[in-house]
Amino acid sequence: MGEPLFKIIDLVKRNNVAVLSSNYPVYAEMSKRFHAILKQFVAPHEHETYSIDEAFLELTAYEYKYDLNAYAKLMKDRVFMWIGLPVCVGIGRSKTEAKIANHLAKTYPNFNGVCNLVSFQENIRNLLYKQTKVSEVWGVGRQHSRKLEAMGINTVFDLMMANPYHIESLFSVVMKRTVLELNGIACIEIEDTPPTRKQIISSRAFKQKIIDKDDLKEAIARRTQEAFTRARKDQVLCGCIVAFAHSSPFDVNKPFYKGELSQSFSVPTDDVRRLVKASTSMIDYIYRYGVDFKKCGVVLTALESKNSYTYDLLTDYSDLEKTENLMCAIECIQEKYGKYKLGFGGSMYQNRVWSMSQNLKSNNYFTLEGMLKINN
Repeated sequence: MGEPLFKIIDLVKRNNVAVLSSNYPVYAEMSKRFHAILKQFVAPHEHETYSIDEAFLELTAYEYKYDLNAYAKLMKDRVFMWIGLPVCVGIGRSKTEAKIANHLAKTYPNFNGVCNLVSFQENIRNLLYKQTKVSEVWGVGRQHSRKLEAMGINTVFDLMMANPYHIESLFSVVMKRTVLELNGIACIEIEDTPPTRKQIISSRAFKQKIIDKDDLKEAIARRTQEAFTRARKDQVLCGCIVAFAHSSPFDVNKPFYKGELSQSFSVPTDDVRRLVKASTSMIDYIYRYGVDFKKCGVVLTALESKNSYTYDLLTDYSDLEKTENLMCAIECIQEKYGKYKLGFGGSMYQNRVWSMSQNLKSNNYFTLEGMLKINN
């Protein structure tokens, strides 16, 4: 768990600890490069982007052509050599087993960052499972682990040896699959195409409370543009936008207030101008004088795939083309110069009352502004 900086500032100063603010654009770029490297080792349908820093690779077709330990080490070394990220690789007969293998690769230095459970003899694998807590199993949350431990299932080995149908009756079919996967029966396939989002949420708490309507409009415009960026990346159109803002639920001196409105579009859109206009106009009805707003956000719902959506016969396609060209231009400018260089209204101003506190943020060397300069 994290700890607020102000609580440990004395410890930081005594030990000369370097402190950096979160830098999400850099994380996103590093993640893109990380996954691009891994995609070089398998066919497109054999790679799944599981999270910003995790991926699943289907290696069945490579098992008889390569030494999987050497192949995994090559992946690990290439990622570190090309982008400087230290990673660990876990290989298993199923996704759940691969996740356990990855955990073991991180836990035991002797594995040198690569753990191939497929190559282990059964008694060695069982010994490792007996030394690993059941809470480390993929999909077993804190609540489930407590229930399992109350049943005497304390380790990965205990869960692997449990009756999957009995586990299903006590938990769910998902937990049954987990037991089967620990026994090497793959139940969860690689998802090379991520499922279409049902909604896109962009929200943020403020470092200071907002009492001015214009400040709240700036904040909601920023959140809308963040949601727009995700919608463009996912190639989806928005049929309805929800805007909300609320005070702090922990403020004992004032009653809690939350305002929320939605607006539907007759034609789904990914035009940031329409989205920002809709969200900021709803603030006129959400805002209440005297309320100290602590958080706001937007939700894009009724999403349609941009590639498969069919417009009606009266659609002006020339207008659609102009809009698409403008949105592409906005994306190109933000990608080259940084996403805060172009925006609507005051949404991209820095050091506002609603801005994130990122005074210790490192440079983003992936943008033109952050590039190293010679003789400057």
